[in-house]
Amino acid sequence: MTDTRLRRGRGSLAVGFFVQGVTFALLVTRIPAIQDRYGISDALLPAFLAAVPILAGVASVTTEKVVARVGPAVVLRWAQPFVLLSLLGVGAGTELWEAAVALGLFGVAVGALDASMNMLGVSLQRAYGRSIMLGFHASYSLGGIVGASLAWVGAHWHLSLFTSYLPVVAVLLPLALVGSRWYAAGGDGPAAQEGAEKGSGGVAFKLLLPLCLVMTFAYIGDSTVANWSAKYLQDVLGSSEELATVPYNAYMVTTLLGRAVGDFGVRRLGAAAVVRGGAVLAALGFGLVAVAPGAWAGIAAFTLLGLGLSVIVPQTFAAAGRLFPGNSDAAVARLNVFNYVGFLIGSPLVGALGDAWSYRGAMLVPMVLVLVTVAYATSFGPRGARYGGGHERPRTVDVG
Repeated sequence: MTDTRLRRGRGSLAVGFFVQGVTFALLVTRIPAIQDRYGISDALLPAFLAAVPILAGVASVTTEKVVARVGPAVVLRWAQPFVLLSLLGVGAGTELWEAAVALGLFGVAVGALDASMNMLGVSLQRAYGRSIMLGFHASYSLGGIVGASLAWVGAHWHLSLFTSYLPVVAVLLPLALVGSRWYAAGGDGPAAQEGAEKGSGGVAFKLLLPLCLVMTFAYIGDSTVANWSAKYLQDVLGSSEELATVPYNAYMVTTLLGRAVGDFGVRRLGAAAVVRGGAVLAALGFGLVAVAPGAWAGIAAFTLLGLGLSVIVPQTFAAAGRLFPGNSDAAVARLNVFNYVGFLIGSPLVGALGDAWSYRGAMLVPMVLVLVTVAYATSFGPRGARYGGGHERPRTVDVG
């Protein structure tokens, strides 16, 4: 019975990650259209965009308190519909204040969703006793590719934001609500019980700090690719506008591939080795971007980046669960804040360095920051930390 519950919980959570991938991609890829619809000036746009991760960070911290009372499954069950409806609200309004309200609600809901979603993933991984966290994030990457493709269709056919968003929300909202019936925490699993016995004290920030830095550096790298890859290819490497759209798509595809196979790597080699290898690959990718002689070399470098960065974030959440087995929800909520810190720092940092120095030189900054992750690899556990609870369990008890 427990095995069935965990399998259903794993499948429904993967659907939740997919839905969020689609939703977030539909928002960020249509930012120019949102700006045009509401007449948001270039000077005001950064304030609107910064408000979303700031509110999400606040909501992530608040979620820690809420899940202590009702559990992450309940929070996720209600946060995901709010994210979808706020996306629809972004496409429905016409006044500037309506955009501010809709984006504000989106930020608050997405903070609660990201935190509770990863709490459940960490909990299920611990109950399974083997690495499954990368698979959840692979579902998110797949959703991102689908969402970006749907956004392209909307832009290609010159559909209004509301017309573009409505059918997607009409499909995803019932899917998310039905799937939420089977959300399950892994509290009944043997590994979870062992984790609870190890300790249920507070989260010591000193111990969590290395993982917070890794999360920040990973999202600085991710936001650099998301916000600057097209401009870099077109302005620095002299590509066409059409070709400049390729690097991010290639990055998303290799992120999906890296996460799809990453759990097998963790089971075989251990989390620290996988994260260390990913960081080296990502740093190499940024270095190759900085010295790329032409557009296709730049595309190849951004593609390599996707493989490297893909494994770091999911394993950072998993490591927080291993580090604080009796209080993993709180650890994940606090760690999740640094997702948004990296997002807020990354794009302005690269832009400022590019304008003041050079965009080639600016690419060396995320390269160095991601490479620092190698020094923190021991925070992801010893070589034996291949599974969710920080230990290896016999295959006979694996489920799913």
